[in-house]
Amino acid sequence: MSKEEIKNSEFLFLYDAKRCNPNGDMDNENKPRMDWDTGTNLVSDVRLKRYIRDYLETVKGETLFVTNKAEDAKDRVKQLGDQSVLDLIGVRLFGAVTATEKADHLTGPVQFNWGYSLNKVELQDTKTITSSFSSGKGVGKDYRVKYSFIAFSGGISGLAARDTELKEADIELLDESIVKSIPLNRTRSKIGQTPRLYLRVELKDNQSFLNDLREYINLDYQKAEENVREISDSKLDITQLLDYLEANQEKINKIYYWKDSQLKFKDNGFEKLLEIFTSEELNY
Repeated sequence: MSKEEIKNSEFLFLYDAKRCNPNGDMDNENKPRMDWDTGTNLVSDVRLKRYIRDYLETVKGETLFVTNKAEDAKDRVKQLGDQSVLDLIGVRLFGAVTATEKADHLTGPVQFNWGYSLNKVELQDTKTITSSFSSGKGVGKDYRVKYSFIAFSGGISGLAARDTELKEADIELLDESIVKSIPLNRTRSKIGQTPRLYLRVELKDNQSFLNDLREYINLDYQKAEENVREISDSKLDITQLLDYLEANQEKINKIYYWKDSQLKFKDNGFEKLLEIFTSEELNY
């Protein structure tokens, strides 16, 4: 059991994507994942966790449980030898299926919902691309969104944190990874994504919870929605979020935040947030 008693937290993470593919669907020609009924762009929780794990491994030098060096979970456990899976930060954050008698399944205290765009998203006209290999040229299609403003929600379970021995230092590293990992993923299909806002609402205990914070935000468009192509084309409206958080203020301990300077808020909403709640800026 963890020596540190972790409180519950709720996440709100926003980033935008310009002329790139935020999350390709392998079952659909690697096209950006879409909800065609609403015209919104989707990004899986697995994709976000992959960004975070890559940052922890390549930038922070952490050893991960999930790795392409192992064929499966049992093989990875064998590779670790006498080292406990709980020594790995990825397991403390996200849990693991270890396929061992001692701990077959550890539920991760950190979980995200699927992300979705706050705006309706159009795809760029498809382009044919070629890749050269020794056996010849490969031909494929290049699918990209024109502009997508993506919102993720999630949280930390203090109760689940006991099982994985999550530490406050792990949470601090998670905050950093969420904000900094996406811009450092400069692959051909992912470059063009920029983090805009990260809020971690730390609650006062491991029993309290809040609703999905995305339900209380929307974009206030400065031009027709179908013409939104830049961060300056809209403002973030958090009026309802302020009302909701203030109504639940007795549950909230502190709000940790990071904000991109180019993100603008309707009616000075962010300044009001900082006035109402105890907060701490994350300086990255």
